[in-house]
Amino acid sequence: MKVSSVLRIGIEKLKKYQVEDMILKARSLLEFELQIPKATLSLHLEDEVLNENEENFYQNIQKLIQGIPMQYITNYQCFYGLDFYVDSDVLIPQPDTEILVEEVIQLAQNMKPNIRILDMCTGSGAIAISIAKHTKTKVKAADISENALKIACKNATLNEVRCDFFQSDMFQNVSEKFDIIVSNPPYIETKKLQDLSQEVKNEPRIALDGGEDGLEFYRILAQDAPKYLTKGGFLAVEIGFNQREKVEKILKDSGFCEIYSKKDFGANDRIVVRKMEEIKCHFHLK
Repeated sequence: MKVSSVLRIGIEKLKKYQVEDMILKARSLLEFELQIPKATLSLHLEDEVLNENEENFYQNIQKLIQGIPMQYITNYQCFYGLDFYVDSDVLIPQPDTEILVEEVIQLAQNMKPNIRILDMCTGSGAIAISIAKHTKTKVKAADISENALKIACKNATLNEVRCDFFQSDMFQNVSEKFDIIVSNPPYIETKKLQDLSQEVKNEPRIALDGGEDGLEFYRILAQDAPKYLTKGGFLAVEIGFNQREKVEKILKDSGFCEIYSKKDFGANDRIVVRKMEEIKCHFHLK
């Protein structure tokens, strides 16, 4: 069967189940299966598709219908201009998190040479690796998940950067101080997890569940991060788009003061900067 016919059948299957962006997803999956460059499918519409490739394509279409994210099917996500391997053991890096990475890179570039950076709840390693790649700084990164750390190590090798990954339940295994601590922790309220799209539900729950009110990890960060920051160090954290006031209160109750914020691509507040005595702390809002 020709590429054009296989593509049409794939789109029809997705349309039947009202899958969003059905045409784009079907084209991307077929390019992935046929191992042809992205956005070049139109040049191959008259090519014949091998039976094996056709069957694999339809199986992947079925995965999309079941709510499996495209990134988990292709094991690929682009983030901050870099290529990352992802699967169901890690959260899929999202464009809004690039705002956090950009802020940390700017902070690092304005600080003394040889600074130390810690990425807490690193997951796929996207934040740590992107910062290390663009600052030439060796970054340490922690996660509670052993499987996530294996993927992070794989991504560091893929992007040719040095990062020191280690297993830790938040600050449990942290024993030194850093000039910058950055984190994209779980922040969704437990009761709201059931309301998420099927695709998001297929991402690791441990990377999503922020406790009863979604703020569990921000309390830990507000309480413990200052113990592991150097004088004048920064804390940069991503939070939910509607959590700004609540996070601010947590920080104020912990002695933080002074604030500014930045917005993301959707005009939502993304970064709130707090200062506690001589320690400046940046909080990134998602």
